[in-house]
Amino acid sequence: MIYVKTYEPTPFNMREILRYAGVKGDSADFQSIIDECISEVRDKLTYKVCYTEFPISVTDEYIDLGFIKTESKDLRKNLKNSRGIVLFGATIGIAIDRLIAKYSVISPVKALMFQAIGAERIESLCDSFNDEIKEKYITAPRFSAGYGDLPIEVQKDIFLALDCQRKIGVTLNGSMLMSPSKSVTAIIGVRT
Repeated sequence: MIYVKTYEPTPFNMREILRYAGVKGDSADFQSIIDECISEVRDKLTYKVCYTEFPISVTDEYIDLGFIKTESKDLRKNLKNSRGIVLFGATIGIAIDRLIAKYSVISPVKALMFQAIGAERIESLCDSFNDEIKEKYITAPRFSAGYGDLPIEVQKDIFLALDCQRKIGVTLNGSMLMSPSKSVTAIIGVRT
């Protein structure tokens, strides 16, 4: 069973937006630009997550995640003492990609700020979902395809297992890039 959930937005984290934008030192010069960008994008974002759970088993050769088997040692370490996983996909929608494309032509500074806002928003959504899972279980840190020795090609299997395109409108191209770009897939180990 694949579940779909829509979240309410959390407050924007200015410090994180500035960090993603690479702004160091005095940020006063950027505050009005960030405020303008937030005002323009605030009502255009969607906060959607699809997820399911799988039991796992570990052998000397591989980890059976319920939807694939992998030899990833880094994922095995992350999932130590886990009895299952929560597999999820999350997105804030396509609107931010459109604004990034628009402003990359007319205002590179705003395009950069929309990139930073998008990164902060998708991480905020993933954190909200993580926090909800932590209310039910003791969990391992989330782990995504492409981390450590877990091949990025595992994305294909994740997309098949979650039906991301139908459930939350996220597609995957041949280079393993997601669209909308401010989307994440990850594995969360469940320990109890």
